[in-house]
Amino acid sequence: MKDAVFLDRDGVINKNMAEHDYVKNWSEFEWLPDTKQAILLINKSGKLAIIISNQRGVARGHMTSDVVEDIHNKMNEELSKTGAKIDAIYWCGHDYGDDCECRKPKPGLILQAAKDFDIDLANSWMIGDGDSDIEAGKNAGCKTIMMERDGSLYDVVAKLLSA
Repeated sequence: MKDAVFLDRDGVINKNMAEHDYVKNWSEFEWLPDTKQAILLINKSGKLAIIISNQRGVARGHMTSDVVEDIHNKMNEELSKTGAKIDAIYWCGHDYGDDCECRKPKPGLILQAAKDFDIDLANSWMIGDGDSDIEAGKNAGCKTIMMERDGSLYDVVAKLLSA
């Protein structure tokens, strides 16, 4: 079995937009400082780096699934220039009322990743900047770390990997 570091996207990897706004295209995506280096640290540790993200802007018509996929592809293209990579990206485009199993705080996306990659959830981490991220990690049986909004993922990952 493999260990993983599950990462929320908005507010952990990239800068959050204003409340009730969304990253609607690549030009609005802004990496948080040292995030690429943090992901490279995860890669070098042998753990999988997997994004788990709610993208309700799709359900609300602010962007399409294709746009979300384009953003994710461009993220990995930029990461590859530093030797880093995201092993997989799982995202939910549903809204609150859709009652799906994939929208955090439900653990559906993490459980699917665990099945797909044979992940040992008890030895894996969920890093997020919101209560729903932490709750999803706990619901899946992961260890969790709450990151300050737009904080330093590098500092969090360095501390996690040195423990």
